[in-house]
Amino acid sequence: MRNRRGLAQAAGRWSATHRWAAVLLWLAFVVVATVAGGMVTQQEPTPAELTNGPARHAEQILDDAGLTLPAHEVVFVHSDRVTVDSPEFRRAVADVTGRIRGTGKVRDVVSPLDPAGASAVSKDRHSALVQFDMAGDAVKAKGTVQPVLDAVAKSAQASPGVTVEQFGEASFAHKYEEKLHTDYTNAETISFPVTLGILLVAFGALVAALLPVVLAITAVVAAGGLLTLGSHLVHVDQNGSSVMSLIGIAVGVDYSLFYIRRVREERARGNSTEAAVSAAAATSGRSVIVSGLTVMVSLAGLFLSGNGIFYGMATATIIVVAVAVLGSVTVLPALLSLLAHRIDKGRVPLLPRMRVEDIDGAADTEGVKRGFWGAVLGAVLRRPAVSLVLCGGALLALVAPAFSLHTSDPGVSDLSAENLPVLQTYEQIQRAFPGSSTPAKVVVKADGLSGSAGDATLQRFTKAVAAASPQLSGPVTFRVSDNGKVAVATVGLAGSGTDDRSVRALRTLRTQVVPATFGKLPGADVAVGGTTAASVDTNANLSDRAPWVAGFVLLFTFAVMLVSFRSVVVAGFTLVLNMLSVGAAYGIVVLVFQKGWGEGLLGFTSTGGIASWVPLFMFVFLFGLSMDYHVFVVSRIREGHDRGLSTPRAIEQGIRGTASVVTGAAVVMVAVAGVFGMLPQLSMKESGVGMATAVLVDATFIRIVLLPATMKLLGDANWYLPKWLGRLPAGLAEGAAGDGAAAPPRTEGPAERETVPSGT
Repeated sequence: MRNRRGLAQAAGRWSATHRWAAVLLWLAFVVVATVAGGMVTQQEPTPAELTNGPARHAEQILDDAGLTLPAHEVVFVHSDRVTVDSPEFRRAVADVTGRIRGTGKVRDVVSPLDPAGASAVSKDRHSALVQFDMAGDAVKAKGTVQPVLDAVAKSAQASPGVTVEQFGEASFAHKYEEKLHTDYTNAETISFPVTLGILLVAFGALVAALLPVVLAITAVVAAGGLLTLGSHLVHVDQNGSSVMSLIGIAVGVDYSLFYIRRVREERARGNSTEAAVSAAAATSGRSVIVSGLTVMVSLAGLFLSGNGIFYGMATATIIVVAVAVLGSVTVLPALLSLLAHRIDKGRVPLLPRMRVEDIDGAADTEGVKRGFWGAVLGAVLRRPAVSLVLCGGALLALVAPAFSLHTSDPGVSDLSAENLPVLQTYEQIQRAFPGSSTPAKVVVKADGLSGSAGDATLQRFTKAVAAASPQLSGPVTFRVSDNGKVAVATVGLAGSGTDDRSVRALRTLRTQVVPATFGKLPGADVAVGGTTAASVDTNANLSDRAPWVAGFVLLFTFAVMLVSFRSVVVAGFTLVLNMLSVGAAYGIVVLVFQKGWGEGLLGFTSTGGIASWVPLFMFVFLFGLSMDYHVFVVSRIREGHDRGLSTPRAIEQGIRGTASVVTGAAVVMVAVAGVFGMLPQLSMKESGVGMATAVLVDATFIRIVLLPATMKLLGDANWYLPKWLGRLPAGLAEGAAGDGAAAPPRTEGPAERETVPSGT
């Protein structure tokens, strides 16, 4: 058996030997990354990067021509008592018009009292719209809209009895991101004490519980600085940053949990701290590397999505996972070496202590630890075929609803009006002026758009829009670039912007109205963009790209597992088991959200579909994150096999020796996923419930039932590797599969022989 030192063991030994140097280097890395990130601003995706297909082409034409369409805003003025003809109503309109002009942040203000704005009065004349554009770039308008919102609020106070409220691209983005930031901050604030409480139970000691949390926090902080720098290469939106924090907490804690657990096991056996850290580096350390590598490979699949939102999420989470892995194999061994037996300080009363006989079942002659999961494992190993059929059948039943999954873009329905009051304004506007808040953009690139030919085409377009009523509605706006070669027309679509009515209206616009008008201009390049078009085109793109993303994740996960464990069989059933857990999560999400079974419990209204980005997000993240447990468990099984144990005995010891730490890690992950489920955004609830379900299924039914049953039935075939693959690199395999076989010598000293408190 080879005994060469791998990367994780070498890093662990160096850190344990140069303890203060490792700690100071880590702190310097965190500080430098944070300061460097603070010196620049995070770059967000451009409008073109956020969508796909024709909608992206429309944005690219505008960008290439330098024709930036300003953010369009409206002020909704309404009264149930009086109409627009009354002096009271007209005073309110005049007051708000004057106030928003006075901010200096707007342009092209059109009052419904002017002839140009006459179409912005509702049929019953109880509602009217003051229309205007934000000055400057549309993307930056959300940062400059607050003075306008303040002016409208003051006008509302000055006009009692008349509703005066603002809605538009900039005001909605401003309020939405403000709400998103508040919700994510609260979620992160909740996740830390919850995680600490779980770790206190898991370790039974305050110092041991604090260490993973501190490491996770520093990893997230450093990753945040690196992400800001990286956003200048791959643009990242706020969703990416927030997801990075929550995922960083989860994986940072999990990796530390695996490592610390192994050190405490070795110390409970009587080994010195130095030997315990070395053994943990050779086993759990390399499991962390394999797991982290697999997670990052899975996340890299999002780069095949072709969408800027997923690019940002992939970049953010890959960075934080990489930093968490780096900290786990460098500074963590140094801290464990420095703390030595003090890692067990602050013991929580009433929790049991870890004893030598609790490890590897030394006192259990039947090889199965007592307790609920021990009893389950014993039954599984006695009747593996029956267990496989029963548990597999139950999971397939959960997977079945996933075949009816269909996606939809929730649009503004992602948040309820109760959670975001600006949506109440949107709903009122939609009732009085259907389609006015979510116009489509018809972008045209052709010669002579500012001449008579362009004017004639615009008139035909306006008439065609009127003929297509009620699917399409005015007012039609038209803006031409300085060189007269690019123009953009806006037109209202029926529906909410993302519902079936809006999709049908978009189809009419694209297939009938545009080809008959702008499409007839010589050499014209026409593309339709806007909210509805972006939703339709992005959904179509994700449907096309999903098989490529899934294929990439499956292929490279198989390759990583093959190299890590040098077994075709292990790599193969890894894919099958992960697909089962992800499929079960899909099934639960369909039942809870698409079917609406969880509306009352979780406080949402079903849209009849799942947010378009959620299935792909869940597949990639869950496939990667489930590897945390799988790699750790299979590593311990392979470690026992390489020590000369029979495969059944190695399975018993491996499952039993990791059951408690996997449970602790799973509880942490479920807690973090539960934070997602608590967020008011419907799409985040869907992803949170899906992640929590998958982790629970993965850590219980998969790891405690299906994995041991499958491996027990396969026997020595688990380790099958064709001869022609015998020359595979073995660096990762040694760590994940058996450097621990060369167990460190048992050394006993007064400070090392003591038992250690543990809930795991």
